[in-house]
Formats: sequence, C-alpha cells, structure tokens
Amino acid sequence: MFEQIKHNMESIVGVAIYPILSLLIFFLFFLVLGIWVFSYKKEKIEEMSQIPLNDKN
Repeated sequence: MFEQIKHNMESIVGVAIYPILSLLIFFLFFLVLGIWVFSYKKEKIEEMSQIPLNDKN
C-alpha cells in the first residue's frame, strides 16, 4: 500500500517541500513553546500551582 502512495506522491511536482515545511513548523512550534515556558514569571507559576489547594468548598 505504501508503494502506491509513494508512486503517486513522486508524480507531484514540488512534493519534496512538504516534509521540509512540516519539520520547520514542528521545530519552530516547540522552540517558541520552550521560550514561552522558560520566560514565564515564577510568581505566576507558584500562584497557579496553589489554586487546587486553595479550594474553600
């Protein structure tokens, strides 16, 4: 089955750019996510981590 798909994909002009674009999008997403996580304020993280413990019900 993969051989049929491979044959069809090889006949499309410019199909080689799609794996490169998907890898680039994947890498950029996790790079931006990592930058966001490490630049988040420690006070805000501590405040959010205490929310489940501060339940008055």
